[in-house]
Amino acid sequence: MAGLGPAPGGAAEPRPLLVKIVMAGESCVGKTSIVRRYTEPASPPAGSPATSYMATIGIDFKVKPVVFNDTRVKLQIWDTAGQERFHTLSTSYFRGAQGFVLVYDITNLKSFQSITVWISDIYEKAGDEVDVILLGNKCDKESERVVPKQKGEKLAWEYGMPFFETSAKENVNIEHAFSVLTKEILEKWTICPRLMRCFSGSTSLVSQSHRREELPRTVCYDHVFGKCMKLTQR
Repeated sequence: MAGLGPAPGGAAEPRPLLVKIVMAGESCVGKTSIVRRYTEPASPPAGSPATSYMATIGIDFKVKPVVFNDTRVKLQIWDTAGQERFHTLSTSYFRGAQGFVLVYDITNLKSFQSITVWISDIYEKAGDEVDVILLGNKCDKESERVVPKQKGEKLAWEYGMPFFETSAKENVNIEHAFSVLTKEILEKWTICPRLMRCFSGSTSLVSQSHRREELPRTVCYDHVFGKCMKLTQR
């Protein structure tokens, strides 16, 4: 996508904006593989003999520097565990996130059926003003598909979020999906600079959960989905 690419070097440049993005979805849908493919493009693809990703235990995160319209951005991508026993821990990291990558496996119907539960958790913990994209992962396994693409498109449309079918193994739509999410997050702050000032004048867009009570009540217009976006004291 034009305007979004690897960050150039140079110690004299301003500090980058820090954006918190959280991966969410059931276990074994490919969240870790997606993060690795995006942040470490030179590493062996998921499913190759050189890779064998175990289910994430608790929380992990990667950092990806990018540039959007001459603005340096550092994406802090949190990879959460999807297992039920880690659910409370995983959702505790939702607070303070500006974006979510919600993932299901097109070969696993249960992972798709649980998406609405994850959406409810996101809205409860992070608010309904956050940007979310929906990914139907493992589209390289077409012969094993049990979730039609139209179902993913319909669900995304109902919640007003972008939708992509992806493959971490074949590197399908991974870069584009993160580019779209980053663009929407940053455009929201560009059109409403007051939001930036909510975060104590910092160059970070990450609102720490333990400081949310300090945020003023703010309302601004979200031009992407045409609705009022509210930051309320929690």
